[in-house]
Amino acid sequence: MDDNEIIELFQKRDEEAVNAAAKKYSKYCFTISYNILRCAEDADECVNDTFFRAWNAIPPACPNNLAVYLGAIARRLSLNLYKKKGAEKRGFGQIGLAFSELEEVLPNSLPSIDGHSEYSDSAAITSAINVFLKDLPEKQRNIFVRRYWHLRSIEEIAGEYALTANNVKQILFRSRKKLKIILEKEGITI
Repeated sequence: MDDNEIIELFQKRDEEAVNAAAKKYSKYCFTISYNILRCAEDADECVNDTFFRAWNAIPPACPNNLAVYLGAIARRLSLNLYKKKGAEKRGFGQIGLAFSELEEVLPNSLPSIDGHSEYSDSAAITSAINVFLKDLPEKQRNIFVRRYWHLRSIEEIAGEYALTANNVKQILFRSRKKLKIILEKEGITI
């Protein structure tokens, strides 16, 4: 079943929509959650909640890309659970590491997935980041997204691309520099 058919089932409030979405995107959402939480049980809980949230949100929401929409819900739920459980105190610092790498580039208050933000120019930040990602070469873009969206470790990314950890760090460093330049051109500074 393709995404448009699944979204149509959601719009009709047909319970088969949840089953079809889960069948197609459970593994994808689990990967996102697990990369954040590093706990299979917690990741499973977030995946289940993802489809429940989608059921409650569609309609009125009508996502253009179901995979991205579900992935964003899974990511937000996982980050919330991560904060709630104080995972950094348990030694799972991947989120803190990834976000600390971006501290020199992005404002303290970033746009959230649902569009609410304390930062008044969240649309400008989102637009600038989209331009930045679009202009990056594919490999650099994928590495950037894997690190800062999927929160993969440097070592995992290096393994996926047959690079050394130092190569990945260098690619990410250069990408962050480019992002900072683009944000500054847009008048967005930390």
